[in-house]
Amino acid sequence: MIKASFEVLQPTSGQSFLFRKFDKSAFEAPYHFHPEYELTYILHGTGKRYVGSHMDDFTTGDLVLLGPNLPHCWKLDPGKEKQTDASAIVVQFDGAFLGNDFFNKNELQHIKKLFQRSGCGICFNSATQTAVNKSLFALSNETNSFRRLVGLLEILQRLASSNEYVLLDQNRIIAERTIAEQERINPVFAYLVENFRHQVSLDVAAGIANMTTNAFCKYFKKTTRKTFMETIIEYRLNYAIQQLVQTDKPISDISFESGFGDVSHFYKMFKMKMHMSPLNYRKKFMRSLEEEKMEVA
Repeated sequence: MIKASFEVLQPTSGQSFLFRKFDKSAFEAPYHFHPEYELTYILHGTGKRYVGSHMDDFTTGDLVLLGPNLPHCWKLDPGKEKQTDASAIVVQFDGAFLGNDFFNKNELQHIKKLFQRSGCGICFNSATQTAVNKSLFALSNETNSFRRLVGLLEILQRLASSNEYVLLDQNRIIAERTIAEQERINPVFAYLVENFRHQVSLDVAAGIANMTTNAFCKYFKKTTRKTFMETIIEYRLNYAIQQLVQTDKPISDISFESGFGDVSHFYKMFKMKMHMSPLNYRKKFMRSLEEEKMEVA
């Protein structure tokens, strides 16, 4: 049974934080969490990013800051199995890695507020993304530990002073749960992340939460503000939209690969969410793409 795994992080060689570069194998990591903050820069790769209850596409350059105990994982697009160069730079650090009161200093108040926002997960974009990614890449080749520490603080200050970002799990469905509640809901989302494209069982999900199905349905709706089935359909439609715009697969194939066992049900759910058919959505996207190319030319 798949659960949201707890990851134990141990800085090596006396370092106060972890600064690592991962290859393709890192994207096979399960939906997991840890008490450390995490800053992730995707060097190469495309697929789906899962943060708390939030699901979205990611591409090369993706830059995300995660708060403590916020479950997450990045999954490569299974339709692009040749992403052999998929890689990421990841920085992980404890909130007190420079001392319990370090970030309470007046000069660091903006970084402290950044940490508070990170409980939702923060995806940075535009000039901030470009500048910070460049700094992270430079730091990955830095051998002097003092310069690397100063570089990290400068990056955090740049992120803290930016308004070029999007909050991911905006309802803080996971972040504001108690530890006991997280231990109950995190494994359920782990089950959804790994299985939404296949058969998902309400009984299994309720069993993971150690509840009866009726109690689980009420608990899930109260916690996420959506029913269990609404959440599954949202995940499946999100995945289907990615396939519609990134591949030329037939609509029926996308329907089944996204977890819908019936094409007509897929059409119905898609039109309810997007107010147009899957085929028209693809055509509209392709037209807008051609228009953008013409404007650039």
